Amino acid sequence: MPEKQKKTRPAQPPKKTAKRKNTKNTGHYSANRPEIVATSCFFGLLFTVLIGYLGYFAATSQEEMINNSYNSRQELLLSRNYRGTIYSKDGEILADTQVDRDQNESRVYPYGKLFAHAVGYATKGRTGVESLANYYLINTSTSLANKAANDAAGIKNPGDNVYTTLDVNLQQVADSQLNIYKGAIVVTEVSTGKILAMVSHPNFDPNEIDQIWDSIMEDEDSSILLNRVTQGQYPPGSTFKIITALEYIRENPDSYSDYSYTCTGRFSADTGRINCYRGTVHGQVDFTDSFAKSCNASFANIGTSLDQAAFEKTLDGLLFNQALPLDIPYSESKANVVDKVSMNELMQTSIGQGKTQISPIHLNMITSAIAYGGVLMKPYLVDHVENDAGRTVKSYQPEAFGSLMSRDEADLLKALMEDVVKEGTGRKLSGLSYTAAGKTGSAEYNDKKEDSHAWFTGFAPVEEPEICVTIIVEGAGSGSDYAVPIAKNIFDAYFDKEE
Repeated sequence: MPEKQKKTRPAQPPKKTAKRKNTKNTGHYSANRPEIVATSCFFGLLFTVLIGYLGYFAATSQEEMINNSYNSRQELLLSRNYRGTIYSKDGEILADTQVDRDQNESRVYPYGKLFAHAVGYATKGRTGVESLANYYLINTSTSLANKAANDAAGIKNPGDNVYTTLDVNLQQVADSQLNIYKGAIVVTEVSTGKILAMVSHPNFDPNEIDQIWDSIMEDEDSSILLNRVTQGQYPPGSTFKIITALEYIRENPDSYSDYSYTCTGRFSADTGRINCYRGTVHGQVDFTDSFAKSCNASFANIGTSLDQAAFEKTLDGLLFNQALPLDIPYSESKANVVDKVSMNELMQTSIGQGKTQISPIHLNMITSAIAYGGVLMKPYLVDHVENDAGRTVKSYQPEAFGSLMSRDEADLLKALMEDVVKEGTGRKLSGLSYTAAGKTGSAEYNDKKEDSHAWFTGFAPVEEPEICVTIIVEGAGSGSDYAVPIAKNIFDAYFDKEE
């Protein structure tokens, strides 16, 4: 048989390979590539910076974050740790957590009202050192062995203990001297800024804060929670002449000592009139006499001669109308000699009246800077923190804020304030075992000329100032009659204790 032939497919024409279109617009891509790279790098760098900032913030702001009232971690820490103890500088307990046999806790303040505003309270919110050092008080630095033992026993760990700069003896003297009066007293260490005493009246017993809270909140006129040392705002009266004198010295560096004025008990300019306290006629006075005798008429005369723009600059340099270097709540002091100020207002400001307002702590800071050669040391309340074994966890060191004035200016003001004690309104501080310098003030606060707050601010000893004392007694009268004797007793207590 013939061989079966295999079927074959007809030959197919070769397939044409379709050319793939080049979808890349190489020219457009090349043109935009630098922009894309730059944008990517920018956002990459931005992201890196953001991550770095968040890490830095978390590491450096841990106290602030935990102290935030919205942070629930506080409750977590307090479920594991007892609140630590607060001590005075000499080891006296100012606040302590007591635990009964059923592990019920109560915060106890052994000195009751004495440290009400300085130490504060830790329920119904927090104030004073209880707020300032809250981070350490609710944390613990006890050993790992103690933590393990406490955990096994089902008890809490001891919180860290806070040692303040407060001196119990000085606090007691200041409090007893202010007595029934409303007002404030602050005592600081000149070379460090340590707050040795902080008294504000009226006060309250922090042991009873839970019981009295509702009544305080219902009483719109109550001010017992106000720390008058830092939050009180008062007309400074004649203590402001320290600042007016500084400005006059700055504007007349070569001729201020030649100043002369004849006081008739009053000074008038335009529609305004300034009277000396109680109508006193001081007669012929020079610059030093005007300051020592606190002559309102003479300082009103000085005030009208000042360059207002320069005066405003001096006020700025002394921290008026701006933030103060304080870690505790405070009110900013206010003074204006520029914006739409009449001649009468300028005269009033020159003697510390009118719209000028200052807190006792701010006046104390200015006075301390004068005592310390023009340099302001930042005031502070917490000295160091220890754990339950006495190991130092955190230590706070004195810190200079900066110079409020030159050393020469400070020395001139110091000499003026020394003369107040030697020849002027502060003579009750003369002839003692120590030397003192200061300035008194009688600040009118309403339309009744006989109503005034009594001020004193000063330091001792003059040669090497150690402490600065600032006092306001509300509605008491003249500073020389009421505030100076209080200052004397505080200085006495300090120097007697040293001996």
